[in-house]
Amino acid sequence: MTGLSVASTPVVTVADVLTVLEDLAPEARAASWDRVGLQIGDPAAPVTRIAVCHEVTPATVDRVVGDGVDLVVAYHPLLFRPTTRFVAGPSATGRAFRLASAGIALAVAHTNFDVAPGGSADALAEAVGVRDARGFGPVWGAGSVRIVTYAPSEAVESVTAAMADAGAGRHGAYSACSFRGEGVGAFTASEHASPATGRAGAVNREPEVRIEMAAPAGSADRVAAALVAAHPYEEPVYDVLDRRGEAGFVGRVGTLAEAVSVDDFAARVHRVLGGVVRIAGSGEVRRVAVVPGSGRDFLTAARGAGAEVIVTGDVGHHAAREAVEEGLAIVDPGHAATERPGVRKLYAAIAAAVPPAVGLTDDPDPWRSL
Repeated sequence: MTGLSVASTPVVTVADVLTVLEDLAPEARAASWDRVGLQIGDPAAPVTRIAVCHEVTPATVDRVVGDGVDLVVAYHPLLFRPTTRFVAGPSATGRAFRLASAGIALAVAHTNFDVAPGGSADALAEAVGVRDARGFGPVWGAGSVRIVTYAPSEAVESVTAAMADAGAGRHGAYSACSFRGEGVGAFTASEHASPATGRAGAVNREPEVRIEMAAPAGSADRVAAALVAAHPYEEPVYDVLDRRGEAGFVGRVGTLAEAVSVDDFAARVHRVLGGVVRIAGSGEVRRVAVVPGSGRDFLTAARGAGAEVIVTGDVGHHAAREAVEEGLAIVDPGHAATERPGVRKLYAAIAAAVPPAVGLTDDPDPWRSL
């Protein structure tokens, strides 16, 4: 994270904290199904006290309402499904109503923090002793497009700037990103046309520059309108192409200092993570994959990355059976236990950037053993 100095500004706002979160874990890197960013509150509202939690439970709401908190940064989204009612009661929307009534904002960093450097996946790998970790298991963000057009060289900067101002070319800490290639455009203008270059009623071959910029799908109309308004051609040609790119990787795979049995490794996981640990498979392992939260959809990817065992949560019976048959052991301490190292990292990052911050990261796991 960059050295953002919001802690030293006279008045810190919700928007300032959102800037910290965006720097730490860009929202564009969240899974397309996820709900991250500001869920409740006014970006312009002042913030004097922040709480960081794993989940917005009833106990969490009780604590923040009584503790002078202005903003809660949560790992799990509180509002995940569309709703038409915000009324008091024992539900997610009821808790949202209570936070809003108390003037407490809520922001979420979830899968975008999982995939971030130093985020939940890295924290889990570090906690269980994985060395030289690298990413696997792509998480694709919300839809995006690639917008392509052609312009004379003298208009490239103005057209690119207009597209950037409309939302194109943003990639993490970088803005106005574009690809440009020189070529020749050929066209025949009718006698009724007024071409910016070339002559009406003739075949023209003009030097042009191909401009390509990526943009969120929701910005496509705005970017296209800006392109046309800034373009010198009477009828500029452009393409808007669906794309998928810049995935974050929710898993990490690396090696232990030395090979150990699956049972000994599971005992280590239990010591550092707690939880209700389930074990599938046996034998010695050294190459380890980790996925915070629900990793059942990444078992095949983990095996493809060379893992001999995976640490993750929410693995079902049939998935475990198939994974073991394919040579991948499983250590499953539960959903919350695999995420908790990352939530603690999230708290540490927020507390360092925007103190004071209250840590509510040790909320109880819903599961317990007899």
